[in-house]
Amino acid sequence: MPSFHLSVEQRHLAWDNALPPAVVISRGDELVLELADASGGQIGRGDDAAAIGRLDFSAINPCTGPVAVDGVAAGDDLVVTILDVAVGAWAWTANIPGFGLLSDDFPEPHLWISTVSGGRVATPVGISLPARPMIGTIGVAPAPRGPAPLLVPTSAGGNMDVPQMGAGTVLHLPVQVPGALFSAGDAHGVQGDGEVCGTGAETSSQLHVRIDAGPGTSSTPWYVHAVRRDEREWVATTGIGPDLFQAAREATRRAVELLAKRAGLDPIDAYLLLSLTGELRVSEIVDAPNWVMSMHFPAAF
Repeated sequence: MPSFHLSVEQRHLAWDNALPPAVVISRGDELVLELADASGGQIGRGDDAAAIGRLDFSAINPCTGPVAVDGVAAGDDLVVTILDVAVGAWAWTANIPGFGLLSDDFPEPHLWISTVSGGRVATPVGISLPARPMIGTIGVAPAPRGPAPLLVPTSAGGNMDVPQMGAGTVLHLPVQVPGALFSAGDAHGVQGDGEVCGTGAETSSQLHVRIDAGPGTSSTPWYVHAVRRDEREWVATTGIGPDLFQAAREATRRAVELLAKRAGLDPIDAYLLLSLTGELRVSEIVDAPNWVMSMHFPAAF
């Protein structure tokens, strides 16, 4: 059983090693952190796209914590075992103007409210996806003094949006300040590799973790996971060129076009669907001057 429980009210809106810890734990302790959704409660279950225009971006992506670990020093690894991610009953996914891989292609706000139940995420376009609860933001306080934005990942972790960051994953975080000051937030019911529209199935959650520590092993986060792609048939589009970012955009554009045609969706809905279930990959980065990016999605759509 977890020894500690942090409420959703024990949150902060920036990484800052001067923040007082919400709790001090020992190595090997388990704890549950209640996490607000990425909007910090600003988007409700009955909202439409107008809610996006009302967002206070200074209050988004709140994290619960920080958690100090007694005896942990800078240079150690904080070893976080994710035991469970219990997500809420509904989730939102949005196209936010000016945000996302194809922000110039989709300048208008768009909002989905999906139902999360029975291990499925039921989207408003009639497509049901297998749920894969995961944590988008998870990390420790960075060494530089002063507040730093929660949305930007660093060598201390943070808003990495790694789809495999769910139950069973063991995450190693390089500790940069005494006590580590661990925090987490930004849970998703499901999210694709790349989170291309900028949001996953954003939801509240209860994160159950066990926290330990050991000698430092890397200057950046690393993790062990057992999440593998299922045996369904997948379709993949490509983007090829000397710029990986532009190749990623091209692969995603082609996937939006193809998925919209195959599934009978508006392009904006295909874009949001790829953010939840697409897998954006570096397929080849050795054949100069052109590299290959690929975007994969289930053929059944």
